[in-house]
Amino acid sequence: MWWAAQLSLAAQFPYAEIENGSIHAKVYLPDGKAGYYRATRFDWSGVIASLEYNGHNYYGPWFVRVDPAIHDFGYEGDHVIASPCAAATGPVEEFQTNRSALGWDEAKPGGTFIKIGVGILRKDGEKYDFVKLYPIVSTGSWRVDRNRDSVAFTQVLTDPSSGYGYVYSKVVSLVPGKPGMLLDHRLQNTGRRTIRSTVYNHNFLVLDEQPPGPDFTITVPFQIQPDRQATNDLAEVRANRIIYKKVLSGREIAHLSMHGFGSTSADNDIRIENAKLGAGMRITGDRSLSDEGLWSIKTVLAVEPTISMSIEPGHEFTWKMSYEYYTKKPE
Repeated sequence: MWWAAQLSLAAQFPYAEIENGSIHAKVYLPDGKAGYYRATRFDWSGVIASLEYNGHNYYGPWFVRVDPAIHDFGYEGDHVIASPCAAATGPVEEFQTNRSALGWDEAKPGGTFIKIGVGILRKDGEKYDFVKLYPIVSTGSWRVDRNRDSVAFTQVLTDPSSGYGYVYSKVVSLVPGKPGMLLDHRLQNTGRRTIRSTVYNHNFLVLDEQPPGPDFTITVPFQIQPDRQATNDLAEVRANRIIYKKVLSGREIAHLSMHGFGSTSADNDIRIENAKLGAGMRITGDRSLSDEGLWSIKTVLAVEPTISMSIEPGHEFTWKMSYEYYTKKPE
């Protein structure tokens, strides 16, 4: 099956390479038969296999293999194993509606619901599970336009049975003359029903394969009000920063929800630095936050900003995320 060979045959998956003189990146392309990611959780467009800047690589696999018998992720000895739905890399995005998916609540068993960026899926149970591999009825049509420093994705999808339809566009581009990347999105509602959804970016950071620990610092513009401290005293909040108290190992998970942000896009701003490597990144968005969280295990660090949208039929919603990569003198 495709997930069993996903890592060892990575070079055979369809991809595009983009560069701007500072950054060289490898971007996987959506393909229902041969693509790297073909599961039903994350948006198929813009899955980034690697991004290299000034001797550092920011993205890559955080698992050693993919196993459909695994729910979400698990372990095999010291190794992390991912389920097909979880096995994505880089700044991948997931659309959710009421903690499930668009049209799930209204659909009867055997009916259809929508996962934006994936397609029309078949409902085969009563409770939605975001890491379950649902039957795919249709992925609509995908178009990919490649340039030297960008890849543009467009998905057109219509589901008459649920009443939803959309044109989803996403452009992954490198900033000319700068070590930056832009994710530019547009979602047009072409159906007869209002699209109410959230979208968050999982931001799977695997910076030079360094485990999350005290060398990393996460900073945001607001005073963080966690709903609880990060689990097991692995990390702590200090004003507007998150500090790891130890290097994550074994099966440890450090995660928390981050509150305290305001109602403008000024708080949609994340800075992650590794002092030992002298490498960091800044992530900013042009929409206000509706949620934000941290999730990390020994192989990956993920800060996840969420925004909300409500799109009436015939209207559209746009949003941008900017990534700045930088280096400084190691400590």
